[in-house]
Amino acid sequence: MRTVARWALAAAMVFAGLSHLLWARKDFQAQVPDALVDGMPLDKDTIVVASGVVEVAFGVALVALPGERRRVGSLLAAFFIAVFPGNLDQWRKGRSAFGLDTDRRRYVRLFFQPVLVAWAWWSTRRAA
Repeated sequence: MRTVARWALAAAMVFAGLSHLLWARKDFQAQVPDALVDGMPLDKDTIVVASGVVEVAFGVALVALPGERRRVGSLLAAFFIAVFPGNLDQWRKGRSAFGLDTDRRRYVRLFFQPVLVAWAWWSTRRAA
């Protein structure tokens, strides 16, 4: 079960990363907090592209580096925690993206992030 979950997460990460790079860059920019780019030499698009590359790398690493499975899972869980402020900012500022076009939908989306953290953690650990 964990193997299937890990492969599904890997596929989801590659898909999400490619969407950052190819067809959903504007939507992902809605999740980049303004405070992250104000006064910085980075713009929202650069952050979206960089995070897309990181997500593809995580997806590949989940299946290509079995000896590093726990480390990759821990880092991916930390990544999901690190990007959570973007989800919060999207909700607080009422930015629509990915069909999250109401405050209620954006709010409900916040509760999916802990699921991603748990998925990354659980799928990369050995069963007890």
